[in-house]
Amino acid sequence: MTNTILTRAEAALAHEEPLFADVGGDIAVSFEFFPPKTEKMDTQLWDAIRTLEPLDPRFVSVTYGAGGSTRERTHATVARIQRETTMDAAAHLTCVEATREEIDQVAHEYWAAGVRHIVALRGDPPAEGARFVSHPGGYENAADLVAGLKKLHPFEISVAAYPECHPDSVDRASDIDNLKRKIDAGATRAITQFFFSPEAYFRFRDAAAAAGITAEIVPGILPVSNVAQTRKFAAMCGARIPDWMDRLFEGLDDHPGARQLVAATIAAEMCRRLYAGGVKGFHFYTLNRAELAYAISHLLGVRGKKAEAVVAA
Repeated sequence: MTNTILTRAEAALAHEEPLFADVGGDIAVSFEFFPPKTEKMDTQLWDAIRTLEPLDPRFVSVTYGAGGSTRERTHATVARIQRETTMDAAAHLTCVEATREEIDQVAHEYWAAGVRHIVALRGDPPAEGARFVSHPGGYENAADLVAGLKKLHPFEISVAAYPECHPDSVDRASDIDNLKRKIDAGATRAITQFFFSPEAYFRFRDAAAAAGITAEIVPGILPVSNVAQTRKFAAMCGARIPDWMDRLFEGLDDHPGARQLVAATIAAEMCRRLYAGGVKGFHFYTLNRAELAYAISHLLGVRGKKAEAVVAA
């Protein structure tokens, strides 16, 4: 479907039906968390996990700090999710500042803990602004890591994709080539970095298909309630924040409830447009808070197990 055709279809739908009337309850969701640093943050994380668990996500992932700075906390969080919840936990794993043997050992430990899904990433250098250099004796890049993991155990593997091009890539074509190498090495799917334009995702998906990539490309969704913080994230990953988003949040600094409503509306409307273009799976960057991801999932027709039981009764 071309962007022009999609735009016309969107306009017709907006005129004829309520915003989410076309969402058919056939959407799958997944969520990303980060390992907590303090007891208070741990409580917040587990409140989010328990809130989102009834939505029956297909998996939840836990991030891994630069240079393995959160290695132990990531492992503990992933293992506990796998042990104490009904959800499948996916562990992030990077190539940064570790030998192949060290990374392989971490992967073996995950397998022993019952974890069957790895999010395999090149990773960012520990020093902000530094250029990535592979560790002597380590995995060279994400494609190399994927191939190495597949030799260890039959992991399900997700990798990263960049609709607006990774900052380190020479151009979009080389970025697509890099994604294809990761898929060809054995990755199951790609999860995109966050973006705020459905057209950016559709262009990227079309380019990937033209390059022979048939694996699912799941859009990564970051609900924004703090534009300044999001700008910092965006600067590191090459994502563009449109000017209109700044305008929507103007004057809301002292109104956190209103910011939440605006954030949910923006993200949910983008997800609906993606759904209209054939997307049936979404990965939410939660920042360890459940409210926005839960609200958006609800608008998209995803219902918790308790809600379904009440309806059935």
